[in-house]
Amino acid sequence: MVSPLNNDLILNGGNNAELEILWKRLDPERWPIPLEDLPHGSALVGGAVRDGLLNRLKKYPDLDFVVPNNALELAKHLAEKLKGRYIVLDANREIARIVINKWTIDFATCKEVNLEEDLRQRDYTINSIALTLSPKKTLIDPTNGMDDIKRKRLIASKEKNLTDDPLRLLRGLRLIAEIDLELDEKTKSWIFKHHKLLEQSAPERIQSEIQKLVKGKLADESIPLLISSGLLSIWQNTNKDLNQILPSFRNTTALSNDERDIAFPLARITYLLSDNGLRKLRFSKKEQKRCSQLRQWKLENDGIEFKTLTETKRLALHQDLEEDLPALIIELAPLQQVQWLERWRDINDPLFHPSTPLDGNTLSEKLNIPPGRIMGEIMRHLLHERAFGRVSTGNEALQAARCWLKQNKPRCD
Repeated sequence: MVSPLNNDLILNGGNNAELEILWKRLDPERWPIPLEDLPHGSALVGGAVRDGLLNRLKKYPDLDFVVPNNALELAKHLAEKLKGRYIVLDANREIARIVINKWTIDFATCKEVNLEEDLRQRDYTINSIALTLSPKKTLIDPTNGMDDIKRKRLIASKEKNLTDDPLRLLRGLRLIAEIDLELDEKTKSWIFKHHKLLEQSAPERIQSEIQKLVKGKLADESIPLLISSGLLSIWQNTNKDLNQILPSFRNTTALSNDERDIAFPLARITYLLSDNGLRKLRFSKKEQKRCSQLRQWKLENDGIEFKTLTETKRLALHQDLEEDLPALIIELAPLQQVQWLERWRDINDPLFHPSTPLDGNTLSEKLNIPPGRIMGEIMRHLLHERAFGRVSTGNEALQAARCWLKQNKPRCD
């Protein structure tokens, strides 16, 4: 298994030098919230601490703070002061979010008798580590999460912690898609046992976890587990006519990293979820359309580079998937991938990036054609002719438009 982890792990919480390394990586001076605005007894918890220990922090890491009390009031006050967007995530559990530019900051009130007990109620041991911010920086690790980071293990803190918030079942598989971790067998059994509880979670939260999972560098290992767990069973794609081969990084060396970032999230979501599942999980209409179009053209795959398609269909394929074509290219044979990518990378390729050779104003001026149905039909005809190399220059396009008008004059009249 390929690991995305950095070897510079911090795994001995009592060492001041190691704490300073973690503090430097977190770089609080970049945070949009000044430390002095946080109440005494606040602590940074969860993913930012974990990723800081692993030296895999993003440029704008999500920050999760546990505060002694009044998290909702604090978040609202800070949002107003810092001109951020305030969102109540869970009023009963006193969890709120502030979004400031590219930063997402969550606040939660400590609900247990102390921070250590609060951490014991979190989902996985590697997420149950806190960095206290005042009066002295200290790492609190009541479930031995740092040891599990060192041993590359994903272990749930308690079975009840997963069932209390069923989204945590899915989050576990998302974490192993992002981080090189081995899923603990008992934790795996709990995820499989309670998979139906995921239906109780808000669709938007499920969608967010899926979006992160399909972008994971280790999604090839996580997605088979996701399918066999049954977590997505009521939203899953079950179309047997589709090529049910999991989109994989294997045999896609022709794609650049940016092209993979286009191809795999879309291909994986299309593989995992049905059109109805996408709607139920509140994916955007744009995302639903992208998946639906990719699904449609996957069904048209004839195994020979779509050569049996008519010209009209072939043009429609490249119009529908112009931005998303890498998601279809990964299903082609390696040599075909190279050929298609070369053409897709060429923004002037008339078929892979269809465009009309003349605009409406030129047609109106040169051929005295008013805007309307006839103009639209001529534009579509010229786009088609250019896509297949029968028209390239402006003069050729004008001649083709005249021929079209002559041939279709009775219908135009």
